Amino acid sequence: MSATAIAATLFAPEDLRVVERDLGQLSPGMVRVKFGAGGICGSDMHYFRHARTGDFIVTSPLILGHEVAGEIVEIAGDAPGLSVGDHVAVNPSRWCGHCKRCREGRPNLCENIYFMGSASKTPHMQGGFASLFDAIPAQCVKVPKTLALSSAALAEPLAVGLHAVARAGDIAGRHVALFGAGPIGLLVMLAARLAGAGRITMIDIAAAPLAFAKALGADRVVDISGGTAPLDEVTAADPVDVAFEISGTPAGLGSAIRTARRGGTVVLVGNLPGGDVPAPANAMMAKELDVKGTFRFGEEFSRAVELIVSGAVDVERLVTARRPLHDAPDAFRLALDRSRSVKVVLTAD
Repeated sequence: MSATAIAATLFAPEDLRVVERDLGQLSPGMVRVKFGAGGICGSDMHYFRHARTGDFIVTSPLILGHEVAGEIVEIAGDAPGLSVGDHVAVNPSRWCGHCKRCREGRPNLCENIYFMGSASKTPHMQGGFASLFDAIPAQCVKVPKTLALSSAALAEPLAVGLHAVARAGDIAGRHVALFGAGPIGLLVMLAARLAGAGRITMIDIAAAPLAFAKALGADRVVDISGGTAPLDEVTAADPVDVAFEISGTPAGLGSAIRTARRGGTVVLVGNLPGGDVPAPANAMMAKELDVKGTFRFGEEFSRAVELIVSGAVDVERLVTARRPLHDAPDAFRLALDRSRSVKVVLTAD
């Protein structure tokens, strides 16, 4: 049946409006999901502030949101294992399954990927901050109805953290440093702990996120708002084996490269500004660093759901505020204030 929905739609920098849209009939092979909860991500906030994130530029109205969960309300065709009324965590990635990257087992690099709420392609791929949205059955991972949908929605950022840690290789017993104590940084930290990291140091320029990281289990937090001298003290006593750059800033990238020990590893997680970014390449060369990119996630999404459902990872500890979908613009402004929020979640009206 035909339906309309309200959707948090970006038209220009800081011009986010909740508008009505016509979904039309559900296409064959698709499921329709009623929005239950959605986490506001760092990339969502980049889109909100600048109408771009990295090299992805918004050129037409874009519905934001890729950390989403909800209830299936309609199915068109076969959807093995799914029924109307099921609660699902929605994987925002729709992989083609047949391109070379997919066949290599790296679906996050799919040459034909559809990723919800992204301006990486034109026409843009619309997101899930809408009272109703459509997905393919493979995107929907069933969760118990006893699980909070806000927890299910955060499977996506946890999957990002799991994939980032996997890219680092074996980190068991290693000293891990993370640059950036935002939600993704905190989830990378939790994923690193699951992977057996020996010591974890969280670095940021803001006191409130660092305090949050300490409460979540960081062994040490380092405030570099006054300069990087405190890092020198840390690394002199305990060399950093693996540095994760999560802040998405050139300064963070430079500090991560300079902080990693000789022969160490640097993993780039955060979205840096678009275009070329200067980096201390001589340090990368002279220290023979392994510098690795990490982009979204692959099969880690299913594992993230399992970890949340089992209680092995309590993502609700990151949630500092909830706002209804119709208040999305104000929720985004709150999410941008790091002194007042860590993770802001949108909920059904």
